[in-house]
Amino acid sequence: MGVMADGDERSRVVFDLEPEDDWPPVELEGLWAEPLGEDEYRLDNVPWFARGVASGDRVLAQPDADGVLKVRERLEWSGRYTIRVIPCGSGTAERQVQEVIDTFSVLGAECEGALPSFRVIALDIPPTARLSEIKALLIEGEAGGRWGYEEGCVDEAWKRL
Repeated sequence: MGVMADGDERSRVVFDLEPEDDWPPVELEGLWAEPLGEDEYRLDNVPWFARGVASGDRVLAQPDADGVLKVRERLEWSGRYTIRVIPCGSGTAERQVQEVIDTFSVLGAECEGALPSFRVIALDIPPTARLSEIKALLIEGEAGGRWGYEEGCVDEAWKRL
């Protein structure tokens, strides 16, 4: 368990990842989570690589033989979407990441870049964001070679946009 700057207690929960075709580039991902009791936790940050979960989701996590809290399943979806954007093209990585952040943050997405470790931006999208505009920009940018993207956690409503 850890203590965050504001004094709230948080735990680190870990997702086992299964890379396919070198993605994701890691086999484990740790996220901060709020303990809710009885092995239940609420994710407190956006996942960079874990699929099928979003910030605010309630998960079941249990300690493994080494005491590491491993996520076993998602118990409840928060209603937030997780999208990963990987910039392409020319320019510095810093500039590419900032352009993606500038593009999506004005539409209500909370964006976080992973530099210097990875050239990827995690979009944490609340249901109140301008979803259809965000999705249209994702598709347009990928078609234009500006970025690739992965839908890490979406629902049927997102898929129908």
